[in-house]
Amino acid sequence: MAERDPGLRASDGPLVEVYDGALLDLDGVVYVGRHAVDGVPDLLAKLRDAGVRLAFVTNNASRTAAGVAEHLRELGIDADEADVVTSAQAAAHETARLVGRDSAVLLVGGEGLSVALQHEGLRVVQSADDEPAAVVQGFHPRVGWELLAEGAFAIENGAAWVASNLDLTFPTSRGVAPGNGTLVNALAAAVGRRPDCVAGKPYRPLFDEAVRRLDVRRPLVVGDRLDTDIAGAHSADLDSLLVMTGVTDLSTLCRADAEHRPSFLGWTMDALVRAHGVPERREDGWVLGGWRVRCDGAVSIDDRDGDDDDGLRAVAAAAWDWADRNDPADIDVARAEGLWSNR
Repeated sequence: MAERDPGLRASDGPLVEVYDGALLDLDGVVYVGRHAVDGVPDLLAKLRDAGVRLAFVTNNASRTAAGVAEHLRELGIDADEADVVTSAQAAAHETARLVGRDSAVLLVGGEGLSVALQHEGLRVVQSADDEPAAVVQGFHPRVGWELLAEGAFAIENGAAWVASNLDLTFPTSRGVAPGNGTLVNALAAAVGRRPDCVAGKPYRPLFDEAVRRLDVRRPLVVGDRLDTDIAGAHSADLDSLLVMTGVTDLSTLCRADAEHRPSFLGWTMDALVRAHGVPERREDGWVLGGWRVRCDGAVSIDDRDGDDDDGLRAVAAAAWDWADRNDPADIDVARAEGLWSNR
């Protein structure tokens, strides 16, 4: 009997017939920079018509849900405020659970977090002298030394500490800039401890908030990052689809350990409307469709015919099988990368 790849799951029918909700990451999945990913607006409209409920899930705590929804509509995507789930909302929900509604909380962040906290019935204050029950920290470009110092004073006085997310970097039009995780680290260095709760990916609260909002039976996480989207799906016990339209490249995918491997894999979100085969080991290679792939440290494609998604899955299966018995850092995917360099 052929050995099947342990890292991927099979679906005899399209994923939209198996899952009734999709938790969609934004940057790298729905859009890249200022532009929608090719074909995504039309695909999302088809998913809605098929009865799939959509949640747009983001770690960005600086923007309000209404602002995110407006941006999506500008890209031709039907979305309203209720469809957007942010790490600010998850952080606010967790804060209310920790300290109770109507508690004073010190905001180390911006409008997105402020709106979310007030929506949960929390009173936003600006000084540790107001004796806040919690410090809630999220990214905003205007967060500086004075606000971080107020957060430190409040934490040292016994306030709980909730962070929206721990992303170390934040993408901008000029390049990569420090993210909320960098500012959390600065505050942690001052107070000598870490946050009591982190709401955003890859931690569970953001996923729980999205599932609660969707009210569906079988949700699927769709993302482009192994360390946030896919690891977060594992932490929340959810199935996941990784798409290759964002930051994850073939080399990173092939080196993924078990906790960073998706349930399903496709080059684009079109994978949602397709069946998913699982590669099988035959002799010294992994086979799916017209593809046969081997890995002895270097990934080699012996046969390639048919669906590129099948080829991607066969490459992942061969690489993961080898990585489970060796050092993943030693995997060489140069030949496979050359094959798909035009994607």
